[in-house]
Amino acid sequence: MTRWLHHLSLLLSLCLALTACNRVDLAYRNLDVLIPWTLDDYLDMNSQQKDWLGTRLKQTLSWHCSTQMPGYLEWLGHLQQMVASNQVSDSALQSRTLEARQAIALTARQITPSAVELLQGMSDQQVEEMNQAFAKDLRERQDKYLKPPLAQQIRQRGARMDKRLSDWLGPLNQAQKARVVAWSTALGEQNQQWIANRAHWQAQFSAAMAQRQSADFAPRIETLLVDRESLWTPAYRQAFSDTEAQARSLLVDLMDQSTAEQRQHLVQKIEKLRSDLKALKCLKA
Repeated sequence: MTRWLHHLSLLLSLCLALTACNRVDLAYRNLDVLIPWTLDDYLDMNSQQKDWLGTRLKQTLSWHCSTQMPGYLEWLGHLQQMVASNQVSDSALQSRTLEARQAIALTARQITPSAVELLQGMSDQQVEEMNQAFAKDLRERQDKYLKPPLAQQIRQRGARMDKRLSDWLGPLNQAQKARVVAWSTALGEQNQQWIANRAHWQAQFSAAMAQRQSADFAPRIETLLVDRESLWTPAYRQAFSDTEAQARSLLVDLMDQSTAEQRQHLVQKIEKLRSDLKALKCLKA
């Protein structure tokens, strides 16, 4: 279920969070086809459930495009202006982050009734398969992000960030590369808190699914999807706050160290994304 929320509400904002995103128009138009298959990573749905979900997704995507996409375009415009005027500050980034969170929460709340209906109809076997998929997900993440020695985790994290940044800014200069290394080093064992909190959320989701016919199932799912932060472990809550602050500091410093060519490259990348979104047929309908 986390994938459903991820695709519906984070597709655009995560594209901007230094993740390369190509052919937004194609991806968005086909979410009603793609999402049921990504959900299969966690929920093995039968054909009737997939047909039902496909219908609901078409309705949700229509709502999302007509009511939410204009706000995304405005958000991108603010981001683009920040870069063009070279005014990327901590306070400005906090404002953009708050706006993104509010948009995510609104979309999450919109899809919650459909999520509740879908989940309540799951069989015991499907729920057990979901729990097994959760366990597999954790094992794979632990193998990838926790088993390597800390020094290797830091190098890999820095390399991933370097690649993401280069997609948006172009090749980083030596000062910027050094700043990325410092950022990754400062995060230390952040992977540990992140995966522990993921396990904590999955355990609570599984517990709710075990009582999916109870009267409080709908509000429990709404909390799990809409108000996830209220369920965070204390350690992760502190780690997340620190990580956000470190990320903002990194971006502010990178822009201070950026060249005019890099800023122009970033402005053009954002403009390309805005153009792709403006071209969506659902916006023209």
